[in-house]
Amino acid sequence: MTHLAATATTTTATLTATIPTPPTLPGLLIATGLPMLWLLGYAAACAATPFARCPRCKGHGKTLKPNGHVKRWCRHCDGTGLRLRLGRRLFNYLRRLYRDSTR
Repeated sequence: MTHLAATATTTTATLTATIPTPPTLPGLLIATGLPMLWLLGYAAACAATPFARCPRCKGHGKTLKPNGHVKRWCRHCDGTGLRLRLGRRLFNYLRRLYRDSTR
């Protein structure tokens, strides 16, 4: 009785079977289009509303005791409950860098 190895195949490998196929146009559009669409949406959100809720105090501006009284004001947002979005901070940095380099 003969035993076949686990790698034994009945078909021979051809050149076309070993070369991966190039990505198709719809695949490229999805791979590049969806991140760009998300990036444009986030940029629009940063332009329309540059401030977001503070993640530390959840937009309240303070931490509360169990009885509802103010324990202390949030140090991260200075008690406003709002923080500048990361994308807006990046935009402000790049704008300041460009302005300073052209002077």
